[in-house]
Parts: sequence; C-alpha cells; structure tokens
Amino acid sequence: MNRKHLFGLLTLSALLAACGQTPVAQTSPDTQMPGAVASTPEFVDGELLVQLRRGLSAQAVTELSALGVQSVERLAVVEGAALLRARITDGQSVTAKAAQLQASGLVRFAEPNWVYQHQATATDDQFANGTLWGMYGDASTPANQYGSQAAEAWARGSVGSDSVYVGIIDEGYQFDHPDLRNNAWLNPYEKANGIDDDGNGYVDDLRGWDFANNDNTVYDGGTRGSLDAHGTHVAGTIGGTANDGGVVGVNHNVTFISGKFLGRRGGNTADAIKAADYFTNLKTLHKLNIVATNNSWGGGGYSQALYEAIVRGANAGILFIAAAGNSGTDNDATASYPSNYDTTKDAGYDAVIAVAAIDKAGALASFSQYGKTQVDLGAPGVAITSSVPYNSYASYNGTSMATPHVTGGAALYASTHPGATALQIRQAILDSVIATPSLNGKTVTGGRLNVSGF
Repeated sequence: MNRKHLFGLLTLSALLAACGQTPVAQTSPDTQMPGAVASTPEFVDGELLVQLRRGLSAQAVTELSALGVQSVERLAVVEGAALLRARITDGQSVTAKAAQLQASGLVRFAEPNWVYQHQATATDDQFANGTLWGMYGDASTPANQYGSQAAEAWARGSVGSDSVYVGIIDEGYQFDHPDLRNNAWLNPYEKANGIDDDGNGYVDDLRGWDFANNDNTVYDGGTRGSLDAHGTHVAGTIGGTANDGGVVGVNHNVTFISGKFLGRRGGNTADAIKAADYFTNLKTLHKLNIVATNNSWGGGGYSQALYEAIVRGANAGILFIAAAGNSGTDNDATASYPSNYDTTKDAGYDAVIAVAAIDKAGALASFSQYGKTQVDLGAPGVAITSSVPYNSYASYNGTSMATPHVTGGAALYASTHPGATALQIRQAILDSVIATPSLNGKTVTGGRLNVSGF
C-alpha cells in the first residue's frame, strides 16, 4: 500500500501547472525531501524565505545583513525562531545567496520565494438543463454517473451546514454574488472601525484578508468583474446556494472565508504561507469549525516554509485540498507542488488531498496530472459551470475545478458528522470513491469522488 493511502488548475484552454525544480537549500535534517520536479519554475527576483535556526536571537538578523540580506517581513515564528521574507542587497543571485546563507550556520533553510499562477478563459452562461453535470449522480434527475453524486446526497437531506467553514486560498471572490452572499463569511469578531478588534493582526478583516495587496478588500473585480473570477468560480462549486435561479454547489449551506493571495501577477510563497496561517489562527483563536482549505493553484518548486505552514494547519485539524496540476504529467515522476506535499511525518496523518480532473464521460482529462502514489482521486473538472463576477456564470476546465468538488465533499461530510477529525474526513472521502477505469493506476484510490457514499 502506498504512502498516500496509508493515511488514508485551472486549464480553461491554458494550464495552471505546478512545475518546479529542487531548491538549492534543503539540507536541514527535518526537511521533507522533494522528488524530481519539472524545469524552470518562477520565483520573485531578489527575494528569499529564510528560517533562522532555533535559539538564535535578533542578533542573527544583524549578521544576515552583513551577508547581504535584509529582512523585510516576519512571516511566522516556528518553534521560537523567525521565518523571514528577505531581500538580497548585494546583487547576488537567489541561488547563490541561498547557498551562502545555508553555509553560514545561521539558518535552518533559505529558499526562493516561488511564484504561483493560474490562467483563465471563460466559455458560457445550470442544474435542471443538464449543465451542472458535476453535481449529478447516476440516480438523480438529470443524471450522470460520473458526477460527484451530490444530488443524491441532497435527496436524503444532506445539504451542508453554515456551522462548517472552508478557507479559499486563491484569488478573492465576489462575496455579494447572488449565489454566494448567503454563504459568505462576515467576521462577527470585527467591526468596520479601523481597529483590530479580535487581535489576530488584521484590521477589519470582515470577509477574510487580501494578502496579495495587504488589505481587507478581498474582492477587487468591481461591477465589471475583471478580477477574481477564478476564486468566485471555486466558491460557487463549493457552496453556491440552491433554488435561486443560478448554479448550486456541493453544499447548499456552508461558510467560506477568503484568503486571497493570487493577484494580477499571480502569487508567491510568502503570501501563501500567510494565508494558510490565517486560517490556522482563526481556528485556534475563535474555535471556528474550519475543516479544509481549497488550493486550486501551483507553479513553484518545493518549499520547506510552505510545507511547515500546511503542517501547522494539519495539526489544527485543517485539510489542505489541492489541484494535481494541468500539465498532463505523472506527479510520481515529476513532483507538483503543493499537491505533492505529505504531512504524515510531522502531523501524524496526510492532510493533503490531491485531485485529478475527469470529464462527463469518466475519462481522465487530457490536461490533468495524475500519479498512482501522489494523486488521491478524480473529480469533475471539464465543462464546469459556476459563478463568476459580476453576478454571472461561466464554464471552466481544470483540476482547479475538480478540487472544490472535493473540498465541498469534505464540508458536506463534516456537516453530517459533527466532531469528525480531519483524518476521519479524509478517510471518508477516499474510502467512498467509485472505481473508475480511467483512474486505475493513475490515482491512489483508482476512483472518483462520491459524496453520497459517506
């Protein structure tokens, strides 16, 4: 039995691929060793993520400055040592500076600040007319055996709960969209008063936080809807409300929170870490029932810093559900992040669920990445209609679209199994899959999502 089962992107005509190469500075003994990865990932020029060694004081920051590195932001404190976003000040390359810092003895690791991307192309403007095939089951009306079986779960009264929360680490989303506004989080611990009322470090984070622009405006698309379409589409698949004339998500009732880190030029590791930690903090600070985050993005190489942020979430009981990628390659042979991370070593279970895309005939999508030991299951990801700005609907393709079907499934299970652990939710999802020939030998389970099987 392989390591994934033991404990347990959007291509719209383009690719949201997670491609990368092994960073130069991953020699710390507690580093999860990455596999071979695809070539030439992007990173932020002139920046590094630097984790100081345990026990080193602020004096280490001064010593780093002497080595041509200036701290510009503290991202987290891990076991008493700071994780820093740092700027290279002496003109050396990212690779050379990472190697120099690793040799200095001051850091656990130094690595690039990887860049993540997605690309979007829309095609059209739901359940009754056959469009929302990803929500169907083999016994629903309309029917499609390769859908998520959500309609069959609804028929027996399983429609979700507002007391279940999911984080959307992505672009922002149009929280006042007719199909989203009733499930959009409004922070009860904050007031719009310019004060950090709940003490979580974010002022007036009423709907979540925009880490790309460092403000509380999680939707930047305006009434023209030119931005945040991808995040809005993801939200609609997880929890578009029912019986309102638009689309419907896996959950009729759920609460989603925005952790926007993808902006006009994509996103980076530093902001992804802050987004992941934001949800971990909300769960620990306010005891919110955050069961999962949706991560329909990729593009960088292995990051020890991001891995550890995912572990912090895992230890708080938050699943990290991730798109397998859209390059059509084997993730067993060519690692794709973040979907290839495995938190078992440091969290006691694997909180990462990697999702491939299938089409309405049950075939593995031509663009979808796969992996017998690295990709857990398939879900609908071709011709998926959902909400987009402004107050509209569109059809997208990608593992980005498959992933929120699974995140929705996690939320649906949590609504009918109060108190279920992240591991129990994970196991329920993987144990209930329907065997699918196109996924045999291509995924851990060899099957597709079945939310009616919980």
